[in-house]
Amino acid sequence: MQKSDVYILAIESSCDDTSCAVLKNTIVLSNETAGQEIHARYGGVVPELASRDHEKNIVPVVDAALKKAQISLTDINAIAVTSGPGLMGSLLVGLSFAKSLSLSLNIPLIEVNHMQGHILAHFLSNDGIQNQAPPFPFLCLTVSGGHTQLIKVSDHLEFEILGQTIDDAVGEAFDKAAKILGLPYPGGPLIDKLAKEGDHTKFKFAKPNVQALNFSFSGIKTSFLYFIQNNVQKNEKFVEENLKDICASYQHHLIAVLLKNVKKCIAETGTRHLAIAGGVSANSELRNEVKKLEEELSITTYIPPFEYCTDNAAMIGITAYYKFQKGYFSSLSISPQVKVGV
Repeated sequence: MQKSDVYILAIESSCDDTSCAVLKNTIVLSNETAGQEIHARYGGVVPELASRDHEKNIVPVVDAALKKAQISLTDINAIAVTSGPGLMGSLLVGLSFAKSLSLSLNIPLIEVNHMQGHILAHFLSNDGIQNQAPPFPFLCLTVSGGHTQLIKVSDHLEFEILGQTIDDAVGEAFDKAAKILGLPYPGGPLIDKLAKEGDHTKFKFAKPNVQALNFSFSGIKTSFLYFIQNNVQKNEKFVEENLKDICASYQHHLIAVLLKNVKKCIAETGTRHLAIAGGVSANSELRNEVKKLEEELSITTYIPPFEYCTDNAAMIGITAYYKFQKGYFSSLSISPQVKVGV
């Protein structure tokens, strides 16, 4: 261990995944995550149940991360933790644990914005191999269950929101449609899987009319609900007989809405580098369509590895690493920020 190396233990507990990672500078030594299967029976995350499971999972997950990294707590230089956005109870569990570690070890505490973490996941490296990271400035489309944003990233810690959803996020639009179709939670990945065998030209859905570079998915969700209800009234087996085509058409429509604004933003800003981030960046059609933009628009695109698309502590750790370099430490009085920008 060299004195110049920085070891950060990071904790992520913004929703229903309890995650802990250990980073040596930008290198991921471990990234352990415990999911919560209990929410599947309710068709969505139940906040109170999520926070209770975080309390049960956090100690074993931290212990597993330290063992895999083969270091002890005394080797850690700082504790990183998600402060928001997220569920209040879930964030409180992670923050309380992180504060206790920081205080007991007498090392700095670094709070991290969850969405910044998703973006900076592009700068993580594994086994000493740096993932292809976008140069500054670049445009990032962040897509998740709670957020849909177009962000200009000028430096590791310099972000500007150029556009965002005015109501629901695209991830929610996927999950709510899946619930309407009777698919188990989480439904987004299932729609993606079924869509691969469907015809995306079969059905059409409402197109939002939103100013500037903003997004709206509330109307799309409503039109989808009415579309299913009207067709089921005519044929009670409509969903069963057309499930793959419905999924393909709906997914294609949502991605088209996203890419319309992406193209507009690239034209307006002249940005030549585009990244995607967040849970929905794991969607196979989105990844394929973004890749096609390289030839269409003469740009370079950056797509994160699957393990860094969904919520994970490694992305919190890399953000904290850049904050550590600038001495951006947090007070033990910090509190959860349920709704914050980027």
